[in-house]
Amino acid sequence: MPFCWDSFGDSGDPALFLVAGMGAQMVSWDDEFCIRLAARGFRVIRVDNRDSGRSVHLAMMGIPDLRWAMMRAMWRLPIHAPYLLDDMAQDIVGLMDVLGIAKAHLVGFSMGGGIAQTLAIEHPARVLSLTSIGSTTGAPDLPQPDGYVVSRVMRPAPAELDKYVDYYTDTWKLLRAGRFPGEEARDRERAVRIHGRGLYPQGAARHTMAILASGSRRSALRYVAVPTQVIHGDLDPLVLPEAGLDTARSIPDARMLMLEEMGHSIPLPLWPQIIDAIAANAARA
Repeated sequence: MPFCWDSFGDSGDPALFLVAGMGAQMVSWDDEFCIRLAARGFRVIRVDNRDSGRSVHLAMMGIPDLRWAMMRAMWRLPIHAPYLLDDMAQDIVGLMDVLGIAKAHLVGFSMGGGIAQTLAIEHPARVLSLTSIGSTTGAPDLPQPDGYVVSRVMRPAPAELDKYVDYYTDTWKLLRAGRFPGEEARDRERAVRIHGRGLYPQGAARHTMAILASGSRRSALRYVAVPTQVIHGDLDPLVLPEAGLDTARSIPDARMLMLEEMGHSIPLPLWPQIIDAIAANAARA
C-alpha cells in the first residue's frame, strides 16, 4: 500500500519513527519538534497512517457503526473491525523494509502509542526503543473518560476551512484541559495545514474501530524487552493518567514521566522535557 512520509536529519543516523494518533496526520508532529529531535542524533521519520492524510484511503472497507462498536466494547463483547492495530504496526514494518531500515526507535502518541506498543510486541527484532505518549494498554478495566469529552472529540469535522479551524482549535483546547493558551495560535496554523492536505473523517472512524477491536495489550506487554519510556499528562481528559501508569507497570523496567499541567497534547513548553526523555531512553538501547 502507498504511504506518505518525510524525514528530518542525517540519513545515516539511527531511525526514529513518529507514529500519530487516531485520525491525525503526520504533520500533527510539528516540523520544529522533528528538527529538534533530529538534532539529538536521529533520522526522524513521520508517516501518515493508513486512512489518514496522503497515505492510502481504504474506502472499500466502508464506514463502521461506532455507536454499536462502543456499546459492544462497554459490554466487553467481541468487535469486528476492517483492520486492527496489528495491521497498522505491520504498515510501519513494511515502510521500514522499503527504506532499508532493520531496526528503529519508536515514538507514538495516543493511538500511535498503541501501534508502537503492538510493533514492539509483534516485531521485537525491529525495535530499538519504545516511547509511548498519552497512550494506554487498552485494558477494559481502566478508568474511562467523561462522556462529554468523548462526544466533543468524536463529533463530525466540518469541511469548510474557517469552520474547521474553529472546530480544531476548540477540540485541542479541550484536550489540553484549558492549559497552555499560547498553543491556540499554533492550533490555527496546524488546522490550515491539515485541511490543505485533505480531511478524511471516515478514516478516523476506522481508526477508532481498530482501537476498540484490538483489545488489551497488558499481558503481552510484559514480554517487551526494549528500553521503554512512558510519558503522560496528569490532566489528560481523554486517555486518563491511570492508563499511562498502567502502561509503565505492564512493561518491565519501563520509565514513567508524568508531566504536570499536560493534557492530551504535546505543547511547545514541554518539548524540552519530552525530547530529553525520548533521547535518554534511546541511549539505553
